[in-house]
Amino acid sequence: MTRQLNEEEDAVSNSCREEEKIIVQLNDIYKQMSPKFERCTGISQSRLDILHKLFEVDEISQTALQREVNIDSAAVTRHLKQLEGKGMVSRRKNPEDNRITFVRLTDDGRGRIKAYREEKELFISKVFMNFTKEERSALSGMLNRIQVNVQNIEYK
Repeated sequence: MTRQLNEEEDAVSNSCREEEKIIVQLNDIYKQMSPKFERCTGISQSRLDILHKLFEVDEISQTALQREVNIDSAAVTRHLKQLEGKGMVSRRKNPEDNRITFVRLTDDGRGRIKAYREEKELFISKVFMNFTKEERSALSGMLNRIQVNVQNIEYK
């Protein structure tokens, strides 16, 4: 009986170590991928998310944009100021309510996002080189389950 308990404890311990290793691997992949993605595409994933959302709409309030891309408001403001400085977006105050800022892509921004998309596709193809369609699908399904589990974690 004691031997069986020890084997079960070892199995649980090994499982926890394996799960911890997976979390560490996911974190390491993110840390490695983020700067490489930015060097490849010339833009951060957060800014690209903002540009993609703006590409889908004519104009959007900065608050709605922040909710759509799920980035905190200070970071969105920072990104927009830099994108505005590069001539990719324009911002204007709502004439009826000065507290609201509207954001839109400029013509230059619309043109440049196409190049960013091409670079992103090239980067993604390199990341998934030598993966079969079935492997990509299985991985996506597992990562979706992890994502849902993380979203459902509540702390009091």
